[in-house]
Amino acid sequence: MTTAHFTLTAAAAPSASASQSSPGQPERVTLHAADGYALAALRYRSQGPERARLIVAGATGVPQGFYRRFAEYAAAKGYAVLTLDYRGIGLSKPKTLRGFRMDYLDWGRLDLAAAVEAVAGEGAGAGPGRAVPLYMVGHSYGGHAFGLLPNHDKVDGLYTFATGAGWHGWMPLLERARVKIMWNLIGPLLTRWKGCLAWSKLGMGEDLPLDVYRQWKHWCRYPHYFFDDPEMRQVAAGFDTVRTPIMAVNAVDDLWAPPNSRDAFMRGYRNAPWFGITIDPAASGIGKIGHMGYFRPQAHTLWASALDWFDGIGRERPRPHPPV
Repeated sequence: MTTAHFTLTAAAAPSASASQSSPGQPERVTLHAADGYALAALRYRSQGPERARLIVAGATGVPQGFYRRFAEYAAAKGYAVLTLDYRGIGLSKPKTLRGFRMDYLDWGRLDLAAAVEAVAGEGAGAGPGRAVPLYMVGHSYGGHAFGLLPNHDKVDGLYTFATGAGWHGWMPLLERARVKIMWNLIGPLLTRWKGCLAWSKLGMGEDLPLDVYRQWKHWCRYPHYFFDDPEMRQVAAGFDTVRTPIMAVNAVDDLWAPPNSRDAFMRGYRNAPWFGITIDPAASGIGKIGHMGYFRPQAHTLWASALDWFDGIGRERPRPHPPV
């Protein structure tokens, strides 16, 4: 395993169908996962010659609209970008989440996999004969989801923000207490009342399907997330097959995923060349980042760094994916 940690101080085959959009506006796309579930996605066309394709793998309970500014920024730099809502979230959720059943892992191994398959099917991605590279930007869960992909070998590089192990022990003391209250008091009350984790009632964002809440809560009991769960050995074995270069970026003021939490999770990518970047928001001049600020407008310097890193990978194509 290769890791490096430093501080920034300056700035069935899934298918897709599309609807028409006006110039400069994202195009609405419907992806179909291998199990037939229909997923709402948005395609941002590159402005000027296309340099690469890019998929945004979002965080738990965060609708794709949150990533619009980043997608527009990348499109202006020549990247064709695809965002999506996982099943049960945003434009991909049913009329009610009560009674809606799914597996938390489905977001990676089915939903995100459908996005990769659709984009790779258009001639992008790793391997000989591909016209342009295919990259992925992750946010929190998005860094988990990459290792769940059955087709991760079609992606040339992953740049993920705020990915961590979720264990309260990695968090500052006050945040530990808040998280314990959420898991053990507020969560059970909300799920019993609404049949889902009704975060919207607390002004905390999208409601989460019941199965997502239960599995998320269970794995957050472990210091290394699902890698410590004896029932998840097959999933851990899947992570062992990843050889894709990965950059994992975490801010010191990210209370949910501080750098030590990142390191605890990323060790699961033990055969991939991954590097950790630790951001000091005060020194960088970006301002407060927390767990969500990586994709807010003031963080555009982080976006530039991600695209620069992808450009570096692109200059090295074609390339093998040897274990490190």
